[in-house]
Amino acid sequence: MRSTSNLCDRKRGLVDLLKSLIRLDLQNNRLASYPPLCVTLFMRLPAPKCHLTNMDFVRKMWRFLMAVQLLPALESGEETTLVGGQAVLEGVMMRSPHAWAIAVRKPSGEIETHSEPLDRPSEQHKWMGWPIVRGVVTLGHAMKLGFRALKFSANAALGEIPVNENGKKLEISGWMAAVNIIFSVGFFIFMYKFLPLVAATELKKVNPLFGEQIVFNLVDGIIRIALFLLFIWGVSLMKDIHRVYEYHGAEHKTVYAFENGDALRTGTVQKYSTYHPRCGTSFLMTVMIISILFYTVIPVTTFWARFGIRIALLPVIAGVSYEIIRYAAKNRGSLFALMTAPGLWLQRITTQPPSDDQVECAIVALDQAMDLEKQRGGELVIA
Repeated sequence: MRSTSNLCDRKRGLVDLLKSLIRLDLQNNRLASYPPLCVTLFMRLPAPKCHLTNMDFVRKMWRFLMAVQLLPALESGEETTLVGGQAVLEGVMMRSPHAWAIAVRKPSGEIETHSEPLDRPSEQHKWMGWPIVRGVVTLGHAMKLGFRALKFSANAALGEIPVNENGKKLEISGWMAAVNIIFSVGFFIFMYKFLPLVAATELKKVNPLFGEQIVFNLVDGIIRIALFLLFIWGVSLMKDIHRVYEYHGAEHKTVYAFENGDALRTGTVQKYSTYHPRCGTSFLMTVMIISILFYTVIPVTTFWARFGIRIALLPVIAGVSYEIIRYAAKNRGSLFALMTAPGLWLQRITTQPPSDDQVECAIVALDQAMDLEKQRGGELVIA
C-alpha cells in the first residue's frame, strides 16, 4: 500500500507537469488549443493539501491535554485495594497490587494492550505506609502511572496516522509530555488557588463581612468548587472527553463486577452502577471541602501569605483527604461517608453509561493485570 506522503508527492508532480506544459504552449503561442476555462483551472490549481496528519496530531494533542487536566478525577488512588483503574483516551488502565495493564481501542477497531509489573511504595519503604504520608505517596504514584497510561493511549491513537513528509511517525515525545505536565500544574494553581483567592479578596473590599476569617475562606472554597464544577461540566460537552467519561463508567462497572465475584463478561458487567466510592472525583471533592477547614484555622491575612499557605498545605490536605476516603469506604454509615457524598453526586458528570465495546476494553485490561498478578505470586482475594 502506498503511503500518503508518496501519493501527495505524485499529485504535486502531476500538477507541476501540467503547469509547465501550459507555460511552454504560452511561449509558443499555442494557447488557443486549450479551452479558456481549462487553462484557468490548471494555472490556479493549488498543490494538494497534505496537512491532514498535522491537524490530526494537533487534535489528539488537545485531547491529551484535556485528559491530563482531568487525571485526578479519572483515577483511583487507593493502593491497598485489589483492583483500581483509570479511564484513558479510547481505553482503560487497570491495576492490581503488583501489576498494571492498559487496553486501548485503536481507530481500526483493534485493541492494543500493554502490561507491566508494579511495585508498591509501602512495601519498599515502611514509612511510606504511615497514615497521611501514604496518601501523598500513593497519590503521587497513581498520578505518575496515570500519566504513563494516558501517554500510551495517545500514542496508540497517533500510530494510526500516516507518517509525515519526513517519514517520521507522529508520537508524544518526552518534551511534549513535560510541557503538558508543567502547563497542567500551572493551570491547577491558577484556576483553583489563585483565582478564588483574588475573587474573595475583591469581595472583602465590597463588604467588610467578607473579610472575616471564616466567611472569607468559606467564600474562597465555594468559588473554588464552582470553578471545578464548571470545568468538569464544560469539558463534558466535548465529544472526545464525553467518550473518556464513558470509559470511566466502564472502569467502575468492571471493578464492581470483580469485587462482587461475578464473571467478567460484558452482559454481567453492564448490570452494575457507574458510581464508585473510591473514585478520584470523590477524592478531589473531599480535598476541596477539607481545604476550607484547613485554611480557616491558619491565622494569616495578607494575600500572598494566604496564597503561599494554599500551595504549602497541598500535600497535607491530600494526605488527610486520602485517610477520610479510606475510612469512609470501610464505614459507609459514618459521618465521614457523608463528606464523600458530593463526590458520588459529581460522578453523574464524570462517569457515563458505556457501550459494550468500551466495557470490553475494561475487561481486557483487568484480565491482563490479574494474569500478571498471578505470575508474580499475588493472591486473588477480594479486598
